[in-house]
Amino acid sequence: MPLFPIHLPRRIALLRSRFERLDPVPRGMLWAALAGLQFTILNAALRELTRKIGPFETQFLRYLAGLLILLPWVLHTGLGHWRPLSIPGQFLRGAVHAAGLVLWFLAVAHVSLADTTAISFTGPLLIMVGASLFLGEQMRWARWVAVCAGLGGVLLVVGPRLSGQGGGYTLLMLAATTVFAGSYLLSKAIARHERPEVIVAWQTLTVACLSLPLALMGPWIWPSPSHWALLLLCGSLGSSGHYCMTRAFKAADISATQPVKFLELVWASLLGWILFGDLPTAWTLAGGAVIATATIWLARREAKEAAMARTLPLSSAPD
Repeated sequence: MPLFPIHLPRRIALLRSRFERLDPVPRGMLWAALAGLQFTILNAALRELTRKIGPFETQFLRYLAGLLILLPWVLHTGLGHWRPLSIPGQFLRGAVHAAGLVLWFLAVAHVSLADTTAISFTGPLLIMVGASLFLGEQMRWARWVAVCAGLGGVLLVVGPRLSGQGGGYTLLMLAATTVFAGSYLLSKAIARHERPEVIVAWQTLTVACLSLPLALMGPWIWPSPSHWALLLLCGSLGSSGHYCMTRAFKAADISATQPVKFLELVWASLLGWILFGDLPTAWTLAGGAVIATATIWLARREAKEAAMARTLPLSSAPD
């Protein structure tokens, strides 16, 4: 019986070694899938907190909790480890992300959940266009097929429930999605020369600082102990999720990771089933199957193309 704990570190090291040997794009897609799972749980917790203590106070306290979670790591490694190469770049990325959060919180109470979901999943399309225009990424047709198929899967699920009654707040939600796309493009650009943990720490710091004035403008509701526990969970999930997403951006083109974004709808459906017993509808199962198929197809295709690229120089070399 005690053999398993003894061998557990060895098993973890073996799995990590196998993971690091994966081709960059599949590895990046796995990092993005893990990030999406954590963001799904995070968003569910944030919705609950927003109803209890208000949106902007929740936004500030979520990032403050993230700082508290990171503090032991910072103290252990020393402040020099967390010094970025470009402090203005880190503050710009944090400011853009904070602006997206403000727009999202202003709109979310006035737009139906189905409409919010559909609008937010236009983000991958915006990011792929931005990656081509600003980051010089090669836009392979397979990535477009996968992201369009994923968006189709989302519409299968939320399409029957779209209301279109959000009015101007729908445009505000679309603006938030566009700003978030810009934030992720900045993260990809910064990830080319910054460590993932540095990006996460400075995003947490800058968003917390920029959110504090907004939190103090409204009525302050002191969180209960259960709220603090939920906030610490949000801080952990947010920091870990952004770290995984940054690792994804560092491993692969940002355009290659975008079809994985649609898996968040699958995670949300599973979470609703596990926690609340909400059985998925036929439309949810169909949409989830389309999303999962498109994601797996792209991962296999990218891995195959990477393997061909490695063998091509050998096969074309002179005898």
